[in-house]
This record gives sequence, structure tokens and C-alpha cells, in this order.
Amino acid sequence: MTSYRVLLTEEAADDLLRIEDFIIERELASATPDLDVVRRLRDAVDRALRLLEFSPYSCRKAARALNDKQRELIVPFGSAGLVAAFEVRGDIVRVGAIRHQLEQDFH
Repeated sequence: MTSYRVLLTEEAADDLLRIEDFIIERELASATPDLDVVRRLRDAVDRALRLLEFSPYSCRKAARALNDKQRELIVPFGSAGLVAAFEVRGDIVRVGAIRHQLEQDFH
């Protein structure tokens, strides 16, 4: 069985921070804020990314893929979840972007 190394680009790491900031702001504006939501988000992302260590080709092909190595991983979280766009290059899985499914620029 092939083992893959998962790398987050700087852009993907920035995406996660942006999503966390959005979630924190939303929770602080709530009448009943869930102060544990960021930890649960990180746990969900970590669990999902572990799949890429052994089975990246089980994920769906990216909608605008130029080849079959460009894929998308669905990260279940809350009512919508996240999508991590990645590309397989040899034994490296490079995560290039992470988007919340409710973002306006989500395709």
C-alpha cells in the first residue's frame, strides 16, 4: 500500500485561519456561543486529511480538473462543511485551497 505525505500550501493554511476567524465571529455574535467550535473544526480537518495519507484517489475529481490527479476532499462539518482542493504528485498530496461550502466564491 502506498503511503502519501500530505502538505498544506501557505494558501491552504491561510484559508483555514480565515475560516476559523469567520466561525469565531459568528459564534461570538450568537446568543449561545459554542466556544469549542474551532477545536471541533480542527479535529474534523485533521481526520479528513488523514484519509489523503493512504487513499487520495478515493476523493472526487475536481470540477475543473486538468488531469485525474486534481481532486477534492469533502470535510463534513456543521450544516455544510469544507472542501479541500488538492493534487497528487508522486507520493506527495499538495492541498492548495480549503473553502467553506457556503462561501460566495465556492464552485
